[in-house]
Amino acid sequence: MDPASRPVKLSGAVMAHPKRMKEAQLLADADAKGRIRVTVDPDPEGRPTALRTALVSWGCVPPDATHHLVLQDDVLLAEGFYEHAERVAAEVPHEAVAFYAGWEARNGAVARLAALTGSPWAYTLQEHVPCQALMLPADVARGYAAFQEAHGEGWPYDVVVQQYLNSLGIPVRFTTPSTVQHDEVPSIAGNSYHGFRQATLFSGKAVEPSTYASPRFPVVPFYQYGDARCAVRRGTEWEYLETERYLRRAGLLDRSTTAFAAAGPSPLPERVSRAVWLTGFATGAVTAEAPEPEPSVAAAVMETLGPGGLCEDYTAAELLAMAPAVRDLALAALAEGRRAGRHGAQPAAPAPGAARVAVTGGESLFSGQLARLLEDMGLHAGHVPGLPQARDLDGVSCVVHMGGTDDTLLDDVLASAESAGVERLVYAGSAAVYRGSGERAVSEKEPAGPPNDAVALEWWRQEERCRQWGERSGIPVQVLRLADVVGPYAPDSTPVRWIHLAWTRRPLSLNPRGMHQILDYRDMADAIGAVLAAPPVEAVLNVASATYGEEELAGLLADVSRRTPWERSEEPGAERWTMATELIGNGPGWRPSASVVEGARALAQWYACDIHGDYDVP
Repeated sequence: MDPASRPVKLSGAVMAHPKRMKEAQLLADADAKGRIRVTVDPDPEGRPTALRTALVSWGCVPPDATHHLVLQDDVLLAEGFYEHAERVAAEVPHEAVAFYAGWEARNGAVARLAALTGSPWAYTLQEHVPCQALMLPADVARGYAAFQEAHGEGWPYDVVVQQYLNSLGIPVRFTTPSTVQHDEVPSIAGNSYHGFRQATLFSGKAVEPSTYASPRFPVVPFYQYGDARCAVRRGTEWEYLETERYLRRAGLLDRSTTAFAAAGPSPLPERVSRAVWLTGFATGAVTAEAPEPEPSVAAAVMETLGPGGLCEDYTAAELLAMAPAVRDLALAALAEGRRAGRHGAQPAAPAPGAARVAVTGGESLFSGQLARLLEDMGLHAGHVPGLPQARDLDGVSCVVHMGGTDDTLLDDVLASAESAGVERLVYAGSAAVYRGSGERAVSEKEPAGPPNDAVALEWWRQEERCRQWGERSGIPVQVLRLADVVGPYAPDSTPVRWIHLAWTRRPLSLNPRGMHQILDYRDMADAIGAVLAAPPVEAVLNVASATYGEEELAGLLADVSRRTPWERSEEPGAERWTMATELIGNGPGWRPSASVVEGARALAQWYACDIHGDYDVP
């Protein structure tokens, strides 16, 4: 029988560690109908993980249940919570419902937008599902354990839930204010290093929502890990970019900058005050058409903005002490952003005379991201996915082609570029062309001939095809040898593989003498822009943001993702060469300027949250 056609019969579990049996039992006993059982970690002495208990908690659904609720043992419940859950199940019987949205998460920012626009509901961004208090249709709950066993692979519990629900196309909504609060106790699952975490907005009493309509906001400004960023919906994908870049794209950055200067000094550190202002201003701009928010609600959600953005950098006491200053600055920014949004924006236009640039090749999402970065720099840039025809390059003066070892598009791209009368080709290759170079610094003059390493040889052959085409056609060709890119959609590389191992709790095998060069995805775009702005003098240019020892790079990636054990390896064939990068600085005048930590974190967050699909909502 369809759950929507019969009365709700709720079941539930509190997933508990033996050290918290008392707290877990209190949560279960709060249900007067006795429907909630306590489920215990079957291996409490094992490595801390919620996955073991999740199998038991989602695997105890009674045959007659229509919905199953799983609570974690470190939460506090609003008065009337279980009755509230029953009402919600009756109204949205086919959806997943989270009763908590933490201030440190992207979805905490969604909750902030919901509160400011008067919506008691919102659909989640693609991020790990808030699992502190999650309710699923019973049939969906019954299928979870099998999915985790088949596909969990060591991912965090809330990411496995995200993967599972996306695989079924089940939307996830959450209530605002949250009717569950995170209790401030040490994390059994080993997440205490994430800092002081609570709800964006919490109500101590669960009340009947005024509506069950649930928006999915197309632009979500959020403050996380000390950085101001925005999630922007682009068709079926989400783009995550710096809030400053979003405001520039929207034509509002100058207004934000002017208003921030006029706001006067803040007691907060400069980096904090700037990020808080950008987030508050952008939040105001994207909610400008909504009615004026209730002042007490606006104050409450802006008071949690700073703790959410800084909870890994400050203690709970320090965060609470900073909260009033964050609130006041964010409220001022919110008001300015609403005014600016209502008065209309003037989106930035490409610089007069900027060359038309087409980005081809590579993985489509990565190349599309590069095209947007170039466009945000003021270039007439666009992405041409798939196999470009000459008509697709009509009016294009420069093609930037993202190469690969198995580049089936290259010959067709070259032919179309020549037919279209393109004036220049930039081939974005790889530092892997230097593989097998030993332990030394390598320059653009190398390799002088075909390399011995098979991977290096394939990259060298792609470069040769471009050079020979340029000599025959008379069109200038420049080759950029890119270090391992860190950032969203990054191609396969050592950082990507290590991030995967970290998120799935697998040890890294590290050579303490190994060396690595990485390239922030924004630095990559800046370097290409600098090359296009200069005459095509140099045929080959090396590009890298930073050089790290192997253990140093592993430490950086662990800091932005998940700490995982290391194993030392003295592999004799480990690569230890590094590229000399002076030439691109002396010629086009490029220097790396992006924060590598931000780029690495963007890579880690993309890999944890954004590679697992999505769901559709009406």
